[in-house]
Amino acid sequence: MPTIEARIARLEAESQIRQLIARYCFTIDDRDIAAIRDLFAPDAVLKSADGVMNATGVDAIMAQYDGRFDALGPGHHFMHDVQLDFVGDGSQHATGRVIGHAELWRNGQMMVTAIRYDDTYRNTDAGWKFAERTIAFLYYVPIDKYPNILSTPLRNHAYAEPKPADFPERLPTWIAYEKSRGRG
Repeated sequence: MPTIEARIARLEAESQIRQLIARYCFTIDDRDIAAIRDLFAPDAVLKSADGVMNATGVDAIMAQYDGRFDALGPGHHFMHDVQLDFVGDGSQHATGRVIGHAELWRNGQMMVTAIRYDDTYRNTDAGWKFAERTIAFLYYVPIDKYPNILSTPLRNHAYAEPKPADFPERLPTWIAYEKSRGRG
């Protein structure tokens, strides 16, 4: 059984990572560029499941955010559930999945999106940072399309033409289940 010190260290690490995730939401919504930069390890990767976003290193990540912010007006990010798994003794590395949603102004209209982040965290001299963050969307739609959006796989309306959602239909577990039920 782990020592009380190791258990406390694990709880402190979890708290620090949860704070990192919360700071991400506030700094993105506030366009606090210096604080956004500080969230990522120097060699971090930020990408999207659809491949539109793909940056390595803090400078490239910040340039990518400049492009995102050019397309977005005000927004409000909400994170709902966080699943953390520590690697090894948990003192240096962890992985996580975060689900949430955002309300955004994009393309001249109010939009809402359901988000899933797949993260890797690293403990640095400056505390826990994102080492890798991949964003995926269940949907990204104008508010008026929201009521029926789950009836179609074409749920990403962030671009000129609707695209398939990143999940769940592409997940191996979803595909296997649907096949087991004679669908798909």
